[in-house]
Amino acid sequence: MLVDRLRSSAILLSVVALLIYLDANYSRVGAEGLWLLPLLFFFSIGTAHDMCGLLTKSNHPVARPDVMIATAMVTVSAAIPLAWPLFGSVYPATCPIGRLGWIVIAGVGATFVILIREMNRYAKGESGIIERTSAAVFVSLYVGLPMALLVSLRTMGDGNWGLAALITMIATTKSADAGAYFSGKTFGKHKLVPRLSPGKTREGGIGGIVVSTIVAFACLTWLFPAVAGTAVGPIATPSIPGLDNPIFGAMLLGPLLAIAGMIGDLAESLVKRAAGAKDSGGLLPGLGGVWDVTDSLISAVMPAILCFAAGVGS
Repeated sequence: MLVDRLRSSAILLSVVALLIYLDANYSRVGAEGLWLLPLLFFFSIGTAHDMCGLLTKSNHPVARPDVMIATAMVTVSAAIPLAWPLFGSVYPATCPIGRLGWIVIAGVGATFVILIREMNRYAKGESGIIERTSAAVFVSLYVGLPMALLVSLRTMGDGNWGLAALITMIATTKSADAGAYFSGKTFGKHKLVPRLSPGKTREGGIGGIVVSTIVAFACLTWLFPAVAGTAVGPIATPSIPGLDNPIFGAMLLGPLLAIAGMIGDLAESLVKRAAGAKDSGGLLPGLGGVWDVTDSLISAVMPAILCFAAGVGS
Protein backbone atom coordinates (compact mmCIF):
# COMPACT_ATOMS: atom_id res chain seq x y z
CA MET A 1 0.00 0.00 0.00
CA LEU A 2 2.74 2.46 0.96
CA VAL A 3 4.71 1.61 -2.18
CA ASP A 4 1.64 2.19 -4.33
CA ARG A 5 0.94 5.50 -2.55
CA LEU A 6 4.53 6.72 -3.08
CA ARG A 7 4.55 5.61 -6.71
CA SER A 8 1.24 7.29 -7.52
CA SER A 9 2.26 10.47 -5.68
CA ALA A 10 5.61 10.62 -7.48
CA ILE A 11 4.04 10.18 -10.92
CA LEU A 12 1.27 12.68 -10.21
CA LEU A 13 3.61 15.33 -8.81
CA SER A 14 6.04 14.88 -11.72
CA VAL A 15 3.31 15.40 -14.29
CA VAL A 16 1.95 18.42 -12.39
CA ALA A 17 5.42 19.98 -12.11
CA LEU A 18 6.13 19.45 -15.81
CA LEU A 19 2.86 21.00 -16.98
CA ILE A 20 3.24 23.95 -14.60
CA TYR A 21 6.76 24.56 -15.97
CA LEU A 22 5.53 24.42 -19.56
CA ASP A 23 2.60 26.70 -18.77
CA ALA A 24 4.82 29.22 -16.98
CA ASN A 25 7.47 29.37 -19.71
CA TYR A 26 5.91 28.40 -23.02
CA SER A 27 2.38 29.81 -22.99
CA ARG A 28 1.21 32.07 -25.80
CA VAL A 29 0.28 35.57 -24.67
CA GLY A 30 -3.45 35.68 -23.96
CA ALA A 31 -3.72 31.88 -23.93
CA GLU A 32 -2.08 31.15 -20.61
CA GLY A 33 -3.38 27.96 -19.03
CA LEU A 34 -3.69 25.74 -22.11
CA TRP A 35 -0.81 23.55 -20.94
CA LEU A 36 -2.78 22.74 -17.79
CA LEU A 37 -5.92 21.59 -19.60
CA PRO A 38 -4.85 17.90 -19.86
CA LEU A 39 -4.34 17.84 -16.09
CA LEU A 40 -7.67 19.57 -15.57
CA PHE A 41 -9.45 17.01 -17.75
CA PHE A 42 -7.88 14.13 -15.87
CA PHE A 43 -9.08 15.43 -12.52
CA SER A 44 -12.46 16.48 -13.88
CA ILE A 45 -13.33 13.30 -15.77
CA GLY A 46 -11.70 11.15 -13.09
CA THR A 47 -13.82 12.74 -10.35
CA ALA A 48 -17.00 12.32 -12.40
CA HIS A 49 -16.04 8.69 -13.04
CA ASP A 50 -15.61 8.08 -9.31
CA MET A 51 -18.96 9.67 -8.49
CA CYS A 52 -20.73 7.55 -11.09
CA GLY A 53 -19.16 4.47 -9.54
CA LEU A 54 -20.41 5.42 -6.07
CA LEU A 55 -23.91 6.11 -7.38
CA THR A 56 -23.98 2.77 -9.15
CA LYS A 57 -22.70 1.01 -6.02
CA SER A 58 -25.52 2.51 -3.98
CA ASN A 59 -28.09 1.32 -6.56
CA HIS A 60 -28.78 4.75 -8.10
CA PRO A 61 -29.09 4.62 -11.89
CA VAL A 62 -26.70 6.88 -13.78
CA ALA A 63 -25.68 7.07 -17.44
CA ARG A 64 -21.89 7.33 -17.21
CA PRO A 65 -21.32 8.40 -20.87
CA ASP A 66 -23.80 11.25 -20.47
CA VAL A 67 -22.06 12.42 -17.31
CA MET A 68 -18.65 12.36 -19.01
CA ILE A 69 -19.87 14.36 -22.01
CA ALA A 70 -21.68 16.93 -19.88
CA THR A 71 -18.79 17.29 -17.42
CA ALA A 72 -16.31 17.80 -20.27
CA MET A 73 -18.56 20.45 -21.83
CA VAL A 74 -18.75 22.51 -18.65
CA THR A 75 -15.08 22.04 -17.75
CA VAL A 76 -13.72 23.23 -21.10
CA SER A 77 -16.13 26.16 -21.36
CA ALA A 78 -13.90 28.56 -19.41
CA ALA A 79 -11.09 27.94 -21.89
CA ILE A 80 -13.12 29.13 -24.92
CA PRO A 81 -11.68 32.70 -24.74
CA LEU A 82 -8.19 31.18 -24.94
CA ALA A 83 -8.86 30.06 -28.52
CA TRP A 84 -8.71 33.61 -29.97
CA PRO A 85 -4.93 34.10 -29.42
CA LEU A 86 -4.23 30.78 -31.14
CA PHE A 87 -5.52 32.35 -34.37
CA GLY A 88 -3.64 35.60 -33.93
CA SER A 89 -6.55 37.54 -32.48
CA VAL A 90 -7.59 38.89 -29.09
CA TYR A 91 -10.73 37.92 -27.22
CA PRO A 92 -13.01 40.97 -27.57
CA ALA A 93 -13.28 42.93 -24.36
CA THR A 94 -16.72 44.14 -25.47
CA CYS A 95 -18.15 40.61 -25.82
CA PRO A 96 -21.38 40.64 -23.75
CA ILE A 97 -20.78 37.03 -22.70
CA GLY A 98 -17.51 38.00 -21.08
CA ARG A 99 -15.25 35.20 -19.88
CA LEU A 100 -17.23 33.62 -17.06
CA GLY A 101 -20.45 33.70 -19.08
CA TRP A 102 -19.31 30.73 -21.17
CA ILE A 103 -19.47 28.57 -18.04
CA VAL A 104 -23.16 29.43 -17.54
CA ILE A 105 -23.92 28.73 -21.20
CA ALA A 106 -22.12 25.38 -21.02
CA GLY A 107 -24.01 24.45 -17.85
CA VAL A 108 -27.34 25.06 -19.54
CA GLY A 109 -26.19 23.28 -22.70
CA ALA A 110 -24.93 20.26 -20.79
CA THR A 111 -28.27 19.97 -18.97
CA PHE A 112 -30.16 19.81 -22.25
CA VAL A 113 -27.69 17.34 -23.75
CA ILE A 114 -28.52 15.06 -20.84
CA LEU A 115 -32.26 15.61 -21.37
CA ILE A 116 -32.01 14.85 -25.10
CA ARG A 117 -30.16 11.61 -24.36
CA GLU A 118 -32.90 10.65 -21.89
CA MET A 119 -35.59 11.46 -24.47
CA ASN A 120 -34.03 8.84 -26.74
CA ARG A 121 -34.06 6.28 -23.94
CA TYR A 122 -37.66 7.07 -23.07
CA ALA A 123 -38.63 6.60 -26.73
CA LYS A 124 -37.14 3.12 -26.51
CA GLY A 125 -39.28 2.31 -23.48
CA GLU A 126 -36.58 2.58 -20.81
CA SER A 127 -37.43 3.57 -17.23
CA GLY A 128 -35.51 5.45 -14.52
CA ILE A 129 -35.53 8.70 -16.52
CA ILE A 130 -35.89 11.10 -13.59
CA GLU A 131 -33.25 9.35 -11.46
CA ARG A 132 -30.67 9.23 -14.27
CA THR A 133 -31.32 12.83 -15.30
CA SER A 134 -31.03 14.13 -11.75
CA ALA A 135 -27.82 12.19 -11.13
CA ALA A 136 -26.19 13.25 -14.39
CA VAL A 137 -27.03 16.94 -13.96
CA PHE A 138 -25.83 16.94 -10.36
CA VAL A 139 -22.50 15.23 -11.07
CA SER A 140 -21.69 17.21 -14.22
CA LEU A 141 -22.39 20.57 -12.56
CA TYR A 142 -20.87 19.67 -9.17
CA VAL A 143 -17.62 18.70 -10.92
CA GLY A 144 -17.68 20.81 -14.07
CA LEU A 145 -18.48 24.24 -12.62
CA PRO A 146 -15.62 24.33 -10.05
CA MET A 147 -13.19 22.84 -12.56
CA ALA A 148 -14.11 25.56 -15.03
CA LEU A 149 -13.49 28.12 -12.28
CA LEU A 150 -9.97 26.71 -11.90
CA VAL A 151 -9.38 27.68 -15.54
CA SER A 152 -10.80 31.13 -14.83
CA LEU A 153 -8.49 31.49 -11.83
CA ARG A 154 -5.47 30.68 -14.02
CA THR A 155 -6.49 33.29 -16.59
CA MET A 156 -6.94 36.11 -14.06
CA GLY A 157 -4.52 39.02 -14.46
CA ASP A 158 -1.81 38.87 -17.10
CA GLY A 159 1.23 36.70 -17.64
CA ASN A 160 1.83 34.24 -14.81
CA TRP A 161 -0.15 36.14 -12.17
CA GLY A 162 -3.03 33.69 -12.50
CA LEU A 163 -0.63 30.76 -12.24
CA ALA A 164 0.69 32.16 -8.95
CA ALA A 165 -2.90 32.53 -7.73
CA LEU A 166 -3.73 28.95 -8.77
CA ILE A 167 -0.69 27.45 -7.04
CA THR A 168 -1.40 29.52 -3.92
CA MET A 169 -5.00 28.32 -3.84
CA ILE A 170 -3.99 24.64 -4.17
CA ALA A 171 -1.15 24.89 -1.62
CA THR A 172 -3.30 26.77 0.90
CA THR A 173 -6.21 24.34 0.58
CA LYS A 174 -4.20 21.12 0.64
CA SER A 175 -1.97 22.23 3.50
CA ALA A 176 -5.09 22.42 5.67
CA ASP A 177 -5.52 18.66 5.21
CA ALA A 178 -2.02 17.99 6.55
CA GLY A 179 -2.43 20.49 9.39
CA ALA A 180 -5.76 18.99 10.41
CA TYR A 181 -4.35 15.45 10.34
CA PHE A 182 -1.32 16.11 12.54
CA SER A 183 -3.18 18.47 14.89
CA GLY A 184 -5.96 15.95 15.27
CA LYS A 185 -3.50 13.14 16.01
CA THR A 186 -1.72 15.25 18.63
CA PHE A 187 -4.47 17.28 20.28
CA GLY A 188 -7.74 15.82 18.99
CA LYS A 189 -10.33 15.11 21.68
CA HIS A 190 -13.64 16.48 20.41
CA LYS A 191 -15.14 14.90 17.31
CA LEU A 192 -16.26 17.28 14.57
CA VAL A 193 -18.95 15.20 12.80
CA PRO A 194 -18.52 11.68 14.24
CA ARG A 195 -21.15 9.90 12.19
CA LEU A 196 -20.00 11.44 8.91
CA SER A 197 -16.22 11.42 9.46
CA PRO A 198 -15.14 9.72 12.71
CA GLY A 199 -11.49 10.72 12.34
CA LYS A 200 -12.03 14.49 12.15
CA THR A 201 -11.79 16.56 15.32
CA ARG A 202 -12.40 20.19 16.19
CA GLU A 203 -8.78 20.55 17.30
CA GLY A 204 -7.68 19.18 13.95
CA GLY A 205 -9.87 21.70 12.16
CA ILE A 206 -8.28 24.56 14.10
CA GLY A 207 -4.82 23.22 13.31
CA GLY A 208 -5.73 23.03 9.63
CA ILE A 209 -6.83 26.66 9.63
CA VAL A 210 -3.59 27.78 11.32
CA VAL A 211 -1.36 25.85 8.91
CA SER A 212 -3.40 27.02 5.91
CA THR A 213 -3.01 30.66 6.99
CA ILE A 214 0.77 30.27 7.39
CA VAL A 215 1.08 28.66 3.96
CA ALA A 216 -1.07 31.40 2.41
CA PHE A 217 1.21 34.05 3.92
CA ALA A 218 4.32 32.27 2.59
CA CYS A 219 2.81 32.00 -0.89
CA LEU A 220 1.70 35.64 -1.00
CA THR A 221 5.08 36.82 0.29
CA TRP A 222 7.52 34.70 -1.71
CA LEU A 223 5.73 32.59 -4.32
CA PHE A 224 3.87 35.43 -6.03
CA PRO A 225 7.01 37.50 -6.76
CA ALA A 226 8.87 34.36 -7.94
CA VAL A 227 6.14 33.08 -10.26
CA ALA A 228 4.27 36.22 -11.33
CA GLY A 229 7.30 38.47 -11.68
CA THR A 230 6.13 41.85 -12.97
CA ALA A 231 2.70 40.56 -14.02
CA VAL A 232 -0.28 42.37 -12.54
CA GLY A 233 -3.56 41.08 -11.21
CA PRO A 234 -7.09 41.69 -12.47
CA ILE A 235 -7.49 44.92 -10.46
CA ALA A 236 -5.11 47.75 -9.65
CA THR A 237 -6.67 48.74 -6.33
CA PRO A 238 -8.00 46.16 -3.84
CA SER A 239 -11.77 46.25 -3.35
CA ILE A 240 -11.10 45.90 0.38
CA PRO A 241 -8.23 48.14 1.58
CA GLY A 242 -5.24 46.21 2.88
CA LEU A 243 -5.83 42.94 1.03
CA ASP A 244 -2.71 43.53 -1.04
CA ASN A 245 -0.75 43.17 2.21
CA PRO A 246 0.35 39.50 2.56
CA ILE A 247 -0.55 39.41 6.24
CA PHE A 248 -4.14 40.60 5.81
CA GLY A 249 -4.51 38.64 2.57
CA ALA A 250 -3.43 35.43 4.32
CA MET A 251 -5.76 36.09 7.26
CA LEU A 252 -8.65 36.13 4.78
CA LEU A 253 -7.50 33.48 2.31
CA GLY A 254 -6.19 30.88 4.79
CA PRO A 255 -9.28 30.39 7.01
CA LEU A 256 -11.73 30.65 4.09
CA LEU A 257 -10.00 28.01 1.99
CA ALA A 258 -9.35 25.74 4.97
CA ILE A 259 -13.02 25.77 6.01
CA ALA A 260 -14.23 25.43 2.42
CA GLY A 261 -11.86 22.50 1.90
CA MET A 262 -13.21 20.77 5.01
CA ILE A 263 -16.76 21.19 3.71
CA GLY A 264 -15.70 19.62 0.40
CA ASP A 265 -14.08 16.73 2.21
CA LEU A 266 -17.19 16.15 4.32
CA ALA A 267 -19.36 16.33 1.19
CA GLU A 268 -17.38 13.48 -0.32
CA SER A 269 -17.60 11.55 2.95
CA LEU A 270 -21.38 11.97 2.85
CA VAL A 271 -21.61 10.25 -0.54
CA LYS A 272 -19.08 7.56 0.37
CA ARG A 273 -20.92 6.72 3.60
CA ALA A 274 -24.22 6.50 1.71
CA ALA A 275 -22.56 4.16 -0.80
CA GLY A 276 -20.76 2.13 1.88
CA ALA A 277 -17.34 2.83 0.34
CA LYS A 278 -14.01 3.67 1.97
CA ASP A 279 -12.45 5.34 -1.10
CA SER A 280 -14.16 7.11 -3.96
CA GLY A 281 -12.47 4.85 -6.50
CA GLY A 282 -9.26 3.10 -7.49
CA LEU A 283 -7.83 5.15 -10.36
CA LEU A 284 -4.88 6.26 -8.19
CA PRO A 285 -3.39 3.15 -6.53
CA GLY A 286 -2.53 3.84 -2.91
CA LEU A 287 -4.26 7.21 -2.94
CA GLY A 288 -7.79 6.02 -3.61
CA GLY A 289 -9.91 7.70 -6.22
CA VAL A 290 -9.45 10.98 -8.06
CA TRP A 291 -12.26 12.52 -5.99
CA ASP A 292 -10.17 11.84 -2.87
CA VAL A 293 -7.69 14.35 -4.32
CA THR A 294 -10.11 16.93 -5.73
CA ASP A 295 -12.77 17.01 -2.98
CA SER A 296 -11.37 20.03 -1.12
CA LEU A 297 -10.33 21.89 -4.30
CA ILE A 298 -13.83 21.66 -5.73
CA SER A 299 -15.31 23.51 -2.77
CA ALA A 300 -12.41 25.96 -2.25
CA VAL A 301 -12.08 27.40 -5.76
CA MET A 302 -15.10 29.73 -5.52
CA PRO A 303 -13.99 31.54 -2.31
CA ALA A 304 -10.46 31.63 -3.75
CA ILE A 305 -11.60 33.46 -6.88
CA LEU A 306 -13.61 35.93 -4.77
CA CYS A 307 -10.57 36.61 -2.59
CA PHE A 308 -8.23 37.18 -5.51
CA ALA A 309 -10.81 39.27 -7.33
CA ALA A 310 -11.16 41.42 -4.18
CA GLY A 311 -7.44 42.20 -4.22
CA VAL A 312 -5.53 39.40 -2.47
CA GLY A 313 -2.14 39.13 -4.18
CA SER A 314 -2.63 42.30 -6.19
